[in-house]
Amino acid sequence: MGRFDSPGWVYLSPVSWLKKGPDIADNMFMMSILPILIAVIGLAVVIIVFMAIVGRGKDGASSRRRVRGRDSVLRSAAKRLSQNPRDPRALEEMGDIYFQEESWPDAMKTYESLVEMAGGNSGIDEFEVNLRYGIAALKLNMVNEAYRGLSTARTFRQDNFEVNYNLGYLEFQRKNYEKAIQLLDQARKQDPESPAVLRSLGHSLFRVKKAKDAMNYIRKAIDLAPDDKESLFILAECYYEANQAEQALRLFNHMRADPVMGPQACLLSGTINLEQHQADAAIQDFEIGLRHQNVKPDILVELRYKLARVYLDKNDIGRALPLLKLIQSETPQYKDVGMLIGKYQELNANRNLQIYLMAPSADFVALCRKIVMTYFPKAKTKITNIQVNKNEWADIQAEVDTPKWSDVIMFRFIRTQGSIGELIVRDFHSHLKEVKAGKGVCITVGSFTEEAKRYTEARLIDLIEKDRLSSILNTVDTKASAIAASQKR
Repeated sequence: MGRFDSPGWVYLSPVSWLKKGPDIADNMFMMSILPILIAVIGLAVVIIVFMAIVGRGKDGASSRRRVRGRDSVLRSAAKRLSQNPRDPRALEEMGDIYFQEESWPDAMKTYESLVEMAGGNSGIDEFEVNLRYGIAALKLNMVNEAYRGLSTARTFRQDNFEVNYNLGYLEFQRKNYEKAIQLLDQARKQDPESPAVLRSLGHSLFRVKKAKDAMNYIRKAIDLAPDDKESLFILAECYYEANQAEQALRLFNHMRADPVMGPQACLLSGTINLEQHQADAAIQDFEIGLRHQNVKPDILVELRYKLARVYLDKNDIGRALPLLKLIQSETPQYKDVGMLIGKYQELNANRNLQIYLMAPSADFVALCRKIVMTYFPKAKTKITNIQVNKNEWADIQAEVDTPKWSDVIMFRFIRTQGSIGELIVRDFHSHLKEVKAGKGVCITVGSFTEEAKRYTEARLIDLIEKDRLSSILNTVDTKASAIAASQKR
């Protein structure tokens, strides 16, 4: 053993022990109880594992007992039915298992047998067997059978929630909305917090144009089932029908990206934007809708049509025509697509015709000035007055000097594509007399009626219809350039 004062020993004085003693004491205490802690933790783990094994064993045993019990009931019922196919107790036991397990084909077949027997057997609960028969048929989408079973059940009990809800839902599916509302409202009174009832009731009210009433129920249904996108869409439609366009627009915009509801949301969002004269926003809506996959055909054609009409309103014929032709190839008789293609295909090929019909007033008048300046070959033409009547026509007065004659000529350029009648020609003739013009030239992109033509037979008015105007428009730029070049020389 070494001495206390050797290098391997540390002597602690009473003072230093008091200073360092607690740390050393703690360490010594922890070391003394460590084996006990390990033993306790190990025992706890063993107990937990043992309890889990026992629990699983009990659950498994319970499950096996349930399966054996179910199989035993079915075997017993099948045995009794082999002896007596009309054994009501056996059918009820079998039907109850199938119904609880949601084995709908077996449940419906079983309860169908009970329904057939119920009339002559007082021991069968006619209400329950008809209710369960109706529900099983409804789950299998066998509408007529479901309706028969549920309607019969309701003759026994009109205050039952399941009967009223399922029969109301069935009436909704059959589009008998008024009947559906009556039944679903009874079910709502029995269970005011049922999302399924509130949903179907709200949808039914919307279908009968009671948007404000529908909103209340659909909002509650969405609060209880927030993932119901179809109800959210119907709520947006309710807002739209109730003239609350901003609320509707917010919901439709929120749903534009949804793969199922998105295309129709885009269509309605774009429609609202058009009504609010937001053409660019509408274009964006329709384009988003068309980028979706697997769009329903009726929604797809309407998206294309409305987008094409917006492009036409913006004079963007080049983007509108491909859409219209695509519609015509898939749905030849859709609305006025054929007429629009015939009209705008020609316009797309003739820039001046576009300007004449569709351009702003300033561009239209500038084109008309070109026509006036080039109308009479080898003439000096001076425009003295221009009058524009809204966006319907423009009157241009000019002094024309040719080698053979000089006179004041009045031109009227009409933008209407339809037939021009006698009244407009008479008005033009009165204007000629007011300004003391020697001759008038009345030009339209449409045609003149027979009455209008007869009126001008004895008067110095030339009528120019679409065909001749198209010829003028095709050459006016060339003639104007030639005149400008000769004036420079």
